[in-house]
Amino acid sequence: MSSSRNGHPNAKLAPKAVVGRVSLYLRQLETLQLQGLDKISSRQLGEPFGIKNAQVRKDLAFFGQFGHPGIGYHVDALISVLREILGVDKDWPLALVGLGNLGRALLKYRGFRSRRFHIVAIFDNDPRKIGQEFGGMIVEPIEALRKSIASHKTSLALLCVPAESAQQVADLMVAGGIRGILNFAPAPLSVPSHVNVAAVDLSIQLENLAYKVQKTQEGVSYGG
Repeated sequence: MSSSRNGHPNAKLAPKAVVGRVSLYLRQLETLQLQGLDKISSRQLGEPFGIKNAQVRKDLAFFGQFGHPGIGYHVDALISVLREILGVDKDWPLALVGLGNLGRALLKYRGFRSRRFHIVAIFDNDPRKIGQEFGGMIVEPIEALRKSIASHKTSLALLCVPAESAQQVADLMVAGGIRGILNFAPAPLSVPSHVNVAAVDLSIQLENLAYKVQKTQEGVSYGG
């Protein structure tokens, strides 16, 4: 298949699993681009992640038709299309709330910038941190959140506060115009339907791994 997209893209919201796999395909394509490859098959695209070629084609077909069978995907063109689909063909300003150990680590994380996500404002409620410089930015009080979001035209935010503060801060984010929250707080959030929340709970991931390792040790076979 070539990577030219024909017809109209699917107007429906793609399932979370599909979007996750498309992100993996993009990573693989970018790696191959650095290696100088021009074309790739659906098998080569999914194989590193244990994804069958039929699933790769189905995932991509959700967003439109990508040419004809037998030719292979053009790496450069498909990268461009997938970046557009995922919205990473443009810059995204981020607000970071909570400058504890995790917040500081995220502030230093280079992977955001390489994907065109840029932290443009940081907030905390600790008087010892407010007014101090971190990562080339001055820490602002939580009370300044709404005004700063409007000023920077920020629609995405990183929430790195304790569980007991998470909902209150999320409410301020939503009131300021945030439309997507990456929630690192170990607490569920209640937000309007137009706001998207992605929860990152490392302990849940570890529990999942512990379960799988335990079952493997017991001789249980499973998929995924």
